Amino acid sequence: MIIFYFLIAAVIGYLCGAIPFGYLYVRLVKGEDIRTIGSGRTGGTNSLRAAGLGVGLATSFSDVGKGALGIILSRWLLANQIDPSLLPWALATAGVMSVIGHNWSVFMGWRGGAGTGPNVGWGTALWWPMLPIAIVVMVGMLLGIGMASVASLTMGAIIAVVFLILYIAGVPPFDGTLAYIVGGLVAFAIVAWALRPNIKRLLDGTERVVGPRARRLKRMQEAKNGN
Repeated sequence: MIIFYFLIAAVIGYLCGAIPFGYLYVRLVKGEDIRTIGSGRTGGTNSLRAAGLGVGLATSFSDVGKGALGIILSRWLLANQIDPSLLPWALATAGVMSVIGHNWSVFMGWRGGAGTGPNVGWGTALWWPMLPIAIVVMVGMLLGIGMASVASLTMGAIIAVVFLILYIAGVPPFDGTLAYIVGGLVAFAIVAWALRPNIKRLLDGTERVVGPRARRLKRMQEAKNGN
């Protein structure tokens, strides 16, 4: 019976995560398939690239929302059905599966994004300050470094570290279980796996730059060519 409850959490998390908001928004606004644009991913960064800032933001927050929804629905269905000591593990399962659903969506031919949005979302549903932390980190790194992959990897690590800090600090309900730390680490590993091509480009020094830094670099290159 316990396995059945965990299966429910996994299915809920996966199906919530698999909703391809980026694909839907870009198709609605531009009439194009986001999988044929830029990186081909369905997350916020490629949605921004494909259809502009508004669509990029809408996709990012929708992806956060679907990660949170997986936790909310799983908690609502399972809170009175499963042993309290096992509930955090079921919720962490739903959270991790929302990242998997986003990255390998059944609705997108097993394609998707890198998982940052739903990763932030399930963390936020458990501890709401995760969202403002994510906004500051992601916006700050995109404006400064200009590499979405670095921002995603950094945020993935931060989520796991935050759950570890909450556990060590004795903050309830995080102090009574290792489930959220384990979930954070597994989700980070999934994000890193999805970003393998980006990590290779980072190591090669050829990773794509976006945002203000990309414009600065372009102006510098144009000035150099002009000289």
